Amino acid sequence: MNFCSVCGAPVILKIPAGDSLPRHVCDACGAIHYRNPRLVVGALPEWEDRILLCRRAIEPRHGKWTLPAGFMENGETVGEAALRETLEEACARIELGDMYTMISVPQIHQVHVIYRSRLLDLDFAPGIETLELRLFGEDEIPWDEIAFRTIAITLRHYFADRRAGEYRFRAENLTAPPKPATAHRD
Repeated sequence: MNFCSVCGAPVILKIPAGDSLPRHVCDACGAIHYRNPRLVVGALPEWEDRILLCRRAIEPRHGKWTLPAGFMENGETVGEAALRETLEEACARIELGDMYTMISVPQIHQVHVIYRSRLLDLDFAPGIETLELRLFGEDEIPWDEIAFRTIAITLRHYFADRRAGEYRFRAENLTAPPKPATAHRD
C-alpha cells in the first residue's frame, strides 16, 4: 500500500501507538490501514455416497479439481458465501450443513472454511469459473489433480469420518510446504 484510501496522501509503515504490529499509517489524516486475512468459503456437496467437484477454468490451478469455494464478500455471512459460491461455480442448489473444516493458511493470509452440504437435486452445470463438474466416489477422487492442499485435507477428513460413521469439526493450521533441498557444487 502506497497511498491512503481516505485522503490520498502517502502512507508509511510503522507501529501505531497502542498496537504491536507495523501498519500502513497516513501521517496526513491519521488513518490506520489494517490488512487482515481473507476468508475463502465453500461447500462439500454430497449426493448419496459421492461428492461434487469442480474443475477450475481460472487461475490459480487452472484445470485442477476443487470443491466449490471462493472469497467471502462484504455484507454476507459465512454460510451465505458458501451457498453463493456453490451456485456461482456449480449452478447447484444445496442445503447447508455444519461447518466442517476451518484451515488457517497464514503464509498467504487466508482462512479456508468448508461446510458439509447436501445437493438438493442433480440439476447442476459448470459456472463461468468451472470447466466441468462431476460426482466422485471415494475411490474415484483424482488426488493428484486436486487444486489446493486445504481441499485435499478436507476430503481426506471427510472420507475418514464417513468410514468411522461420525463427522466432527476440524480446525487446523497449514504451514508452507517444505522447500526442496538444493544440490551444492564444490
